[in-house]
Amino acid sequence: MKVRPSKRISGIKEYYFSRKLKEIARLKAEGKPIINLGIGSPDQPPHPAVREMLTREAAKVEGHGYQSYYGIPDLRKAFSEWYMDRYGVSVNPDTEVLPLIGSKEGIMHISMSFLDPGDEVLVPDPGYPTYQSATLLASGTNRLYSLTSDNGWLPDLRQLRREDLTRVRLMWVNYPHMPTGAQATPSFWEDLVAFGEANEILICHDNPYSFILNPNPKSIFSVPGAKDCCLELNSLSKSHNMAGWRIGAIVGGDQFLSEIIKFKSNMDSGMFRASQLAAVTALDLGDKWYDQLNEMYRKRKNIAYQILEELECEYEEDQAGLFAWGKVPSAYKDGYALSDELLYKANVFITPGGIFGEQGEKYIRISICLEAEQLEKSRKRIQELIETKNEVS
Repeated sequence: MKVRPSKRISGIKEYYFSRKLKEIARLKAEGKPIINLGIGSPDQPPHPAVREMLTREAAKVEGHGYQSYYGIPDLRKAFSEWYMDRYGVSVNPDTEVLPLIGSKEGIMHISMSFLDPGDEVLVPDPGYPTYQSATLLASGTNRLYSLTSDNGWLPDLRQLRREDLTRVRLMWVNYPHMPTGAQATPSFWEDLVAFGEANEILICHDNPYSFILNPNPKSIFSVPGAKDCCLELNSLSKSHNMAGWRIGAIVGGDQFLSEIIKFKSNMDSGMFRASQLAAVTALDLGDKWYDQLNEMYRKRKNIAYQILEELECEYEEDQAGLFAWGKVPSAYKDGYALSDELLYKANVFITPGGIFGEQGEKYIRISICLEAEQLEKSRKRIQELIETKNEVS
């Protein structure tokens, strides 16, 4: 019996980090002391009160059965209050908030709910690779739009307006931007909403880095009328150290969420009630939590910037999010070449920017999701490698 993979899956590659982590595991098994500066998975635990809530609720006899596809009312209300408190935006907890098993799930839900074969999706280059994968899995067509440092890593909406957009159904945007750490301007949000409305394109804003080294957290729904043409994904993975808990939400108008639930309700059976109640606790944390988190990340990012300086990479100092993004010097063909040199000669893995798109090929990305001591150790290894190369030359 011969079973072939579907055409849908045949065009999808295994996620880069899935493949690279296998190689790093093999190198470690061979005795190589690899320091991984690749993936943006927070290394610290959630707030103690969040963990205590999970433990307390999990110990109860009740609460272990299937839960609502819409999330428990307490969690929807908590997201709604969080949006008002943190963004100054009003969303109806009953009709405009849909909790998710992580916001990555939402990218797939949105794509499957609104794309037909032949529909096009505007996808940022560089950008999160899952946007492209989800489009292909939903039988859509990716249409990349370039982001460049010259334009502050923002879409050139003037250029897009001059193009034929009749087949475009969705547009993915992500600010603070991953991988560059760029932040959008207030005027950009207004222009973006107007662009979506004028061209009947559903603007999908992926917003997981709002509170990481970003002094002005912003929701796209701060723009009047945005609920008519926009959706926003949010997550507790980065802002609350809950990446493995898989808790996020789609926020937007009922006319969109009522369609997404048709797909979502066929894909899962709700989240563990104790996890949802713990998320309620996380969403209620005060300024002290965010301030302490950012103080830690600020120290780490300064070391990451020092690593970029050691490597003679160009970079901007006001990057938000969990990464430092730098342009590699001309001595290297691209970010892959520099990444491989550091992995095999300094036992330090740094992500090549090319995995995020053609516009990222001349860049590297450093994660700050590990202790400052490890970042400093990496810097010293790289410094020693550079000194050795200089001596040889």
